[in-house]
Amino acid sequence: MTDFRPISIPTRPRVLALANQKGGVGKTTTAINLGTALAAIGEKVLIIDLDPQGNASTGLGVDRKSRKASTYDVLCGDIGLGMAMQATAVPSLSLAPSTLDLLGVELEIASAKDRALRLKKAIDELVHDQRCNDLTYILIDCPPSLSLITINAMTAADAVLVPLQCEFFALEGLSQLLKTVEQVRAGLNPRLIIQGVVLTMYDPRNNLSGQVMADVRHFLGDKVYDTVIPRNVRISEAPSYGKPALLYDLRCAGSQAYLKLASEVIKRERTLRAA
Repeated sequence: MTDFRPISIPTRPRVLALANQKGGVGKTTTAINLGTALAAIGEKVLIIDLDPQGNASTGLGVDRKSRKASTYDVLCGDIGLGMAMQATAVPSLSLAPSTLDLLGVELEIASAKDRALRLKKAIDELVHDQRCNDLTYILIDCPPSLSLITINAMTAADAVLVPLQCEFFALEGLSQLLKTVEQVRAGLNPRLIIQGVVLTMYDPRNNLSGQVMADVRHFLGDKVYDTVIPRNVRISEAPSYGKPALLYDLRCAGSQAYLKLASEVIKRERTLRAA
């Protein structure tokens, strides 16, 4: 007898790549704490650590000895993304950890025709995995470079979220990042957009921070989130305890800012979907 019951089509999670080729801008900190904040307000989140340094993995309490499968194995095609996923101390937040092996992944896959599509294919497969298809957000923590790894992230992503430090050289290099996004959109991923730019390490006591914030908002307009992440000691301390700032000190200014950012990200996503 033919079964005419409707086939359940999994809902694709929104995939956001956190990218900036400049190091030390709060990219990994934003990935960890935005992911935690999204999970705290009811989303089901996966963080994909694509930085060979593995700081997102360490910051979520996953030590190097327990990283039996990693994003290196995923990009090499040895395992599926679901096999690399690990639970974290944050309910509804999973992690695909990184190892130093990622330093060699570009040489491993450089000659492959699908070298820029490896992560996209892995995410597509994950969406159809019954154990993982309830994810609503995937955040990709990119390395501080515009490398093949970052290209993989942008090719797999729906949008790019750019953390930008409130310092003198904030806008230096941003034009190159925007140019790379345009190149990826033209050749690999026509749906890719800039979801937003988040200003990090803001110090209200520093006149320069205020001037940089004004310049960035003038240059990028409504692409800049209203939420600004302050320079905060508790945010800096949290990774050494293997915890997101929201678990380390929920009441600190940094944690509260990331909760506001999560709400703003969701609001923008709803607007984009409705458009």
